[in-house]
Formats: sequence, structure tokens, C-alpha cells
Amino acid sequence: MGATKTAEGPALGYEEARAELVDVVRRLESGGATLEESLALWERGEELARVCRTWLEGARARLDAALAEREDEGDGETAGADADTDTDEED
Repeated sequence: MGATKTAEGPALGYEEARAELVDVVRRLESGGATLEESLALWERGEELARVCRTWLEGARARLDAALAEREDEGDGETAGADADTDTDEED
């Protein structure tokens, strides 16, 4: 999946967004920030969480597609094996 662009500019990869999100959560949990700083951190955390979710949803879709393709290939082999068996029975 391609990089997701954020409102603040450059695209973030999953690992970058997750690392920054962990830092944002740590800063919020430590307290000591003003209300305005806390709100800004919260908003950034929400944005980072969306980036991570988008990456994870894309990864899930790719896995599902790969598994479906694998199942389709397996079904084709099974059908081919059945056809061979049917041919053998006719001989």
C-alpha cells in the first residue's frame, strides 16, 4: 500500500505513524501540558491513529486477496484432480 498523506504534509509509513502515536500517548499520559497543548496532542493522535488504521486495513485487504487467490488456485487443482479421476474411471 502506498504512503498516506497527512494534513501536515509528507506521507507517513505505518511504523513512523505508530512510533509518533506512542510518543503522543506518552506525553498525554504524563500530564503537565496545558489544555491547548493537550488538545493539539489529542488531535495529532487521532490523525496518527487514522493513518495506522488505513495501513492496517490495506494490509488486511492484501492478505485477504492473497488468501482468496490461494483458495481459488486450490479449487482449480481439486477440480482438475476430480476430472482426472473421472477420466480414469471411464477407461
